[in-house]
Amino acid sequence: MDESSIFQDYFLLRSENIFFVIAAIVSAVLLIWPAITKRGTKEIDTRKAIELINYEDAVVLDVRDDSEFVTGHLPNSKHIPTEKIEDRWVELSKFKEKPIVVIYKSGIRSGHASNVLFKNGFKKVHNLMGGIDAWKRASLPVVKR
Repeated sequence: MDESSIFQDYFLLRSENIFFVIAAIVSAVLLIWPAITKRGTKEIDTRKAIELINYEDAVVLDVRDDSEFVTGHLPNSKHIPTEKIEDRWVELSKFKEKPIVVIYKSGIRSGHASNVLFKNGFKKVHNLMGGIDAWKRASLPVVKR
């Protein structure tokens, strides 16, 4: 085997592996991205939410639409629809030092509201995994008023 064929084999091996390296980098970024974009918010289950509400006087923020909120919500929860949170977060400013539990229909869109709160100085923001659906599945209290 001459020197040029060794160089060609080495170059071919490196160029074939570059695709694997790029795929690994892309995969790593996709795995890390949710942690970066959440900016300090934590996903919690119903057990942890109850603990925060009962022992740390957490504020429950329901960010569902008006029509969803009236069908049933957690007792004593505050209601600010997610599309209005950027204009109305100031209403919660007196609770900046308390934990905030953010609730949505299934827990998916609460991330936007949580990010707005975190960006405005709320440090203890938590999203309820599964949202109001998880709360109801756990047979926890819901009020209609």
